[in-house]
Amino acid sequence: MTPFRPRHYRALFISDVHLGARGCQAGKLLDFLRCHEAETIYLVGDIIDGWALKSSWSWPQSHNDVVQKLLRKARKGTRIVYIPGNHDEFLRGYYGTHFGGIDVVEHAVHQGADGRTYLIVHGDHFDLVVTQARWLALLGDKAYDFALTLNRLLNEIRRSLGLGYWSLSQWLKLKVKNAVSYIGEYERALAADAKKHDAQGIVCGHIHHAAIHDDFGIRYVNCGDWVESCTAVAEHHDGRLEIIHWTEETPSVDIPELAEIRAA
Repeated sequence: MTPFRPRHYRALFISDVHLGARGCQAGKLLDFLRCHEAETIYLVGDIIDGWALKSSWSWPQSHNDVVQKLLRKARKGTRIVYIPGNHDEFLRGYYGTHFGGIDVVEHAVHQGADGRTYLIVHGDHFDLVVTQARWLALLGDKAYDFALTLNRLLNEIRRSLGLGYWSLSQWLKLKVKNAVSYIGEYERALAADAKKHDAQGIVCGHIHHAAIHDDFGIRYVNCGDWVESCTAVAEHHDGRLEIIHWTEETPSVDIPELAEIRAA
């Protein structure tokens, strides 16, 4: 058997993991990290969910394994940059510091292999609910938790029927007019901010909706999340960007290649 070799990219962009929240799909992310290497990994906010940990402590071994895997990559030479979001805002007091080889910064600038300059931010500063009505954001977080619980139940039924993973909340976002309008306005605001910083692109997270497009005269890139859709953005060595849908690429993690590298 040919030994498994992880895919290698110039950069990986990961956001909205929500370690510490019950809906976090840490096991899938761990398999993803074992299957992918990059010169630089950008953690684009909400990697740890401080809001969830305050209300109900949940930190299974798989969440700790993700942290250890990232620290191990940093020790082996991967440059890791952490831009905190609103759920891990407790880290915003540590800008400019290093944790186990991981740099914590307010924002970052990435120079793409194709010459594009990308501004990297989490994106919550452009969400009026988070910035102007924090109580409403916390209330919405509870409703979101309920949707995730329902989503887990639906997918347990789908698995018993031999069907693949399906995201209820992603479906609702695409079907509900107000949600679609909100996403569009959010993308427009981020694109405008990139222009203010003389950047040709912007990489963000926050809204759990992976996308790459040039609709506003700027390359808009959203990493998605590891609660519902399990997506990340990868930069190839020629500068090309790709959304990796890990639930589609690995319908089951119990495949020979992954089993072989789990011990790595």
